[in-house]
Amino acid sequence: MAQYSRLEVAQVMKENGMVPLFYHPDIVLGRQVLKACYDGGARLMEFTARGDFAYEVFSELNKYAIKELPGMIMGVGSITDAAAASLFMQMGANFIVTPSLREDIAKVCNRRKVLWSPGCGSLTEINKAEELGCEIVKLFPGSTYGPGFVKAIKGPQPWTSVMPTGGVSTEEANLKAWFDAGVTCVGMGSKLISKKILANEDYKALEEKVRATLKTIAQLRS
Repeated sequence: MAQYSRLEVAQVMKENGMVPLFYHPDIVLGRQVLKACYDGGARLMEFTARGDFAYEVFSELNKYAIKELPGMIMGVGSITDAAAASLFMQMGANFIVTPSLREDIAKVCNRRKVLWSPGCGSLTEINKAEELGCEIVKLFPGSTYGPGFVKAIKGPQPWTSVMPTGGVSTEEANLKAWFDAGVTCVGMGSKLISKKILANEDYKALEEKVRATLKTIAQLRS
């Protein structure tokens, strides 16, 4: 069962401004990554469930977060059907992120008051997601649409909350473009938790990178 309501999760997304994305089949490595992000100030983690038996890894990481990392909100990404969403919610997922707009996933998440963020690529899809109760829309892939798309839709729909994923980096110029356009938060994967960091198991470098990125975001929004 989720530890946080969808409104609580949405609020932390807005306050933190960034959701790290991560997947690895190794539970021990996953705990180290999770702790480094937490120590760097992140209070959200999207575990992108892309591998075989990913549910087992998420289950252990969520148990670890609940026990050792107070205030860390664990969610799951790359969910493509309602059955998978239900499985991860059974394991305590606090939010569900999908690559596309799926009404079946919206229904099972809404039933449990769990935040879901669907990947949308048009104003029509965004409107449909909001009609289904979506709090924060995922713009995916962000690299295809860019900050200009966000700025354009925020004109007629200033109430729309957007989280771009893909095409977001830790560079200040990149973050400035997105936040100036009006995004609520950004999703960041390999640009933040890089293959090099994982290969070298350089968790201190990850902690420092997370801290610096969050500081940049806070300064841009101040």
